[in-house]
Amino acid sequence: MTSEQTVPGRRDQATVTAAGESVVPSIDGVLTRRPIEHVDHRGALFEVYNGETDADFWQGPIVYGYQTSVLPGQIKGWSRHEVKTDRYSLAHGELMVLLHDGRTGSPTSGRTQLVMLSPRSVRQVRIPAGVWHLLANTGADEAQVTNYPTERYVHDAPDRFLLPWDTDELPVDVKAYLPKF
Repeated sequence: MTSEQTVPGRRDQATVTAAGESVVPSIDGVLTRRPIEHVDHRGALFEVYNGETDADFWQGPIVYGYQTSVLPGQIKGWSRHEVKTDRYSLAHGELMVLLHDGRTGSPTSGRTQLVMLSPRSVRQVRIPAGVWHLLANTGADEAQVTNYPTERYVHDAPDRFLLPWDTDELPVDVKAYLPKF
């Protein structure tokens, strides 16, 4: 008998290589970063942007910046943009970022990707135009994220399209990604 026949359950699937690189399929153009963090006896500092590293992540101008928050147990989204790229940087808390590629002609069209933002891991995600995204606070504290999009917000004609988080218009079962207690 093999161990497969004697051990109940299902074999775990690796999500990272031995070097810690993700093996989970990602959406074309979505990038994540774990920025440099400096910690000492006084506290901590993490580099949101230093102008020298990760040129792909910061491709495009920094023309606007804002901070938003998501309360514990709450969800914001779905949203997508036709022109601008979002560059989120987690300041506090933990967020589940769920992405769905709705771009016609994209090599990953129809793919869904989960990114967890946490101070202990990935803290930044770059979301290209045309990719649907939502934010869900999976932690106990209010989560705060800053965004440095590649285009300014235009109040007369916002480059933002919205759907409810539980829409049937996207083939994503958001509840399947949410924590179950």
